[in-house]
Amino acid sequence: IEFIRSCYYNKVEYARFSSSLGKFVGLTQFGLKQADYWNNDPSILAKWRAEKERYCLNNIGIDYQAA
Repeated sequence: IEFIRSCYYNKVEYARFSSSLGKFVGLTQFGLKQADYWNNDPSILAKWRAEKERYCLNNIGIDYQAA
């Protein structure tokens, strides 16, 4: 299971958090700056790393039953 959070502006993805990497990745010039800022803040990284457990792992049983 992987949790991915994508950040968009004007329909262009500029940054993405991937739980498998455990950090943000910038996809544009602006996204690189944002990802660097977010990756240097331990509280932001801890919040998004915990989202996999909070959201994905609690709902995986429901999703498998529905399929």
